[in-house]
Amino acid sequence: MAVVTISREYGSAGLEVAREAASLLGYHLVDKAAIGRILAGYGLVDFASAYEAEAGLWSAFDAKLRTVVDMLGRVAFAVARHGHSVILGRGSYVVLEGLDSVLNVRLRAPFDRRVERIMAEEGILDRSVAEIAVREGDKVRSSFLSSVYGARWDSVEPFDLVVDTSRIGVGRAAAWIAEAARQLPDPAPGSAIGAPDPVLDEALKTELGCPGRG
Repeated sequence: MAVVTISREYGSAGLEVAREAASLLGYHLVDKAAIGRILAGYGLVDFASAYEAEAGLWSAFDAKLRTVVDMLGRVAFAVARHGHSVILGRGSYVVLEGLDSVLNVRLRAPFDRRVERIMAEEGILDRSVAEIAVREGDKVRSSFLSSVYGARWDSVEPFDLVVDTSRIGVGRAAAWIAEAARQLPDPAPGSAIGAPDPVLDEALKTELGCPGRG
């Protein structure tokens, strides 16, 4: 019933690695789109617009954004209760830190290699434009984590596995993650993973298309 969280630097092939790791494990992939649909099923229909707020707003976020943060945490715990899932981003590694059945992964790559990947993936011809995009992507992640969770974006301490995708590659990175996840124990019988939320748990099951756990 393990869960994998994947935190990634912008342009480090996070989505590709998460998809392949989920496929290798036979797990669900819970990305931003899936979380948006889960929260829409719960009743938070404007998650996307609130979450995509400019980085600077996180340092003094209002009640609406506090609701988004609270719901992101609830979703992370709901996924952990369900198990068999890979969560991409959203600071889930902070929320689920300390759970034996959770593998926290950070994907990284040198700045220049990430710029090259973004240029190739998005068809950007001007390198300076891609550099701005990568810096902004990192800024948004750093601002969110520090403002909301008080976590340092550049710290690798919370992670069980750190992979440089420019050296290892998507396929091998996914294989390493899958192998590590298979070593994790199942939650102890009767262990509590967050406070049960029947409505949210049902929205998650509907999104994932299976009854899951609990």
